[in-house]
Amino acid sequence: MPTSYINRIATVVPSHDVHAAFVDFAEDMLLDERTRQLFRRMATRSAIEHRFPCLPREPEKNEATAAGFYRKHDFPSTSARMHVYEQAAPVLLRRTLDCLRLTARERARIRHVIVTSCTGLYAPGLDFAIIDHLGLDPSTERTMIGFMGCYAAINALKQARHIVRSEPDESVLVINLELCTLHFKETQDLGEVLSYLVFGDGCAASLISCEPVGFGMDTFKAVQVPDTRDLITWNIRELGFDMLLSGRVPGEISKALEHNVEQIAGAQRSTPIELWAVHPGGRSVLDAVARGLKLSPRAMAASRDILARFGNMSSATVMFVLQKLMAEARAGQLGCAMSFGPGLTAETMRFHAV
Repeated sequence: MPTSYINRIATVVPSHDVHAAFVDFAEDMLLDERTRQLFRRMATRSAIEHRFPCLPREPEKNEATAAGFYRKHDFPSTSARMHVYEQAAPVLLRRTLDCLRLTARERARIRHVIVTSCTGLYAPGLDFAIIDHLGLDPSTERTMIGFMGCYAAINALKQARHIVRSEPDESVLVINLELCTLHFKETQDLGEVLSYLVFGDGCAASLISCEPVGFGMDTFKAVQVPDTRDLITWNIRELGFDMLLSGRVPGEISKALEHNVEQIAGAQRSTPIELWAVHPGGRSVLDAVARGLKLSPRAMAASRDILARFGNMSSATVMFVLQKLMAEARAGQLGCAMSFGPGLTAETMRFHAV
């Protein structure tokens, strides 16, 4: 059976940084002074320095209001948020596709397109926009993976691997596009506000083929954590998509990884894993992974760098980490990518550098 490879990855974020402005906006939204002080301390400890929203910038005003999109006591409906998604997502998509710099030969070989997004949907959607922008054959097969959350990228890579192994002369284009900032909610619940503090917008595009370039995808494994179905939830409601992210998540992740360390990290292998592409769901999540798998601080450097520079961009984020590792990897190094999401589930991929 032929090996499938992630040949290269392109990543793009919107143009302006909102993180500092968001911290001010969210703090002002909280009415209780003690809660506001606690939020400010937690924001300082978040290890996030920048996040980039798709929402338009409002000159000379607090950027977190995004040209009036978020106003106290008048937050937008789901319909209004989806209208912005329909306008902004294709723009970010086209920028990312251009950065992938596909040759004419590569475009001709792409016969499958896979898109992941859990922050918006419409039809005909991004899959058609990809075919139109790249001039792909209209018969190109399209697959949409929706509402899986942060681990959707690993599932998309898994599907791309199956396709390429069965059709070795064809390539797969994988897109992970998330506009998380569209779903900020007006609330006095500190936990909810802290969860919004983490998320940013971004897009990744990856070319998958049998060409032995980049990262070879070896094996995939899903680890479901028992009795944790209610710790991460994502539901469509009247005022956007509502996320619940329990404070128990890091602890449960740490315990689950500790119990599955041999299956995930290959503890019995003579060649150790040197490339760790861990989805940076937040500083506490990365700390939990390091504890559970007993990793050195250096092992998590790429994930912590992406968290600091972009925040958590849901399904796109692990691809940002993989792109950074790909630029630095040496041939023969072994790697492990993992993302976490509803279930509670860890989706993992073992890979090697060519």
